[in-house]
Amino acid sequence: MTERGRFITVEGLEGAGKTTCLRAIEQMLEEAGIERPLFTREPGGTPFGEALRGALLDPQYSGLSAEAEALTVFAARAEHLAQVIHPALATGRWVVSDRFTDATYAYQGGGRGLGDERIAVLEQWVHGGFVPDRTLLLDVDPSVGRSRVASRGSGEDRFEQEQDPFFLAARAAYARRAAAEPARFRCIDANRPEDDVARQARAALADLLPARSAS
Repeated sequence: MTERGRFITVEGLEGAGKTTCLRAIEQMLEEAGIERPLFTREPGGTPFGEALRGALLDPQYSGLSAEAEALTVFAARAEHLAQVIHPALATGRWVVSDRFTDATYAYQGGGRGLGDERIAVLEQWVHGGFVPDRTLLLDVDPSVGRSRVASRGSGEDRFEQEQDPFFLAARAAYARRAAAEPARFRCIDANRPEDDVARQARAALADLLPARSAS
């Protein structure tokens, strides 16, 4: 019987450095001999999910209601779980996702003010008790994250255009999630330089690697 793979998620506000973290994880898994890890993202990960992602990030939908936003995210997630995440884990592959349901608690529950209760109903409906094996939360000051996004010069999507009150509420929601599940979460100081963020990411996953590779 094939051993189930690990499910790792990376969370954080805009400009937190998730790309840097994901590169560090990819290198670490390669060095550890983890074969064919699957890197994916939310919203997205499937053709249907990517189409919904495009709509969610498009500034022309700036008036989208919080309820519609949350339902759209979970529609993409349901397809992502059914078509990508669960099948890959069942074959023993590690899956690393750029955001997952914690982001919905943060952005829609916190930032949009929906609260946890309605998000929890959708979570139970879409994936029941399924949770990541480990979640890396890149905690960044919103002003630092916004500065990083602005420096890219590539134009801001609908969420990147949000202001500090939104991100402060999302950050607080993330912090509550991490405090409630300390066994799953590892908090990373994402205000630090890239190489330090990468180092923290590697340390946060070291105990999940096969014993021969964790030394």
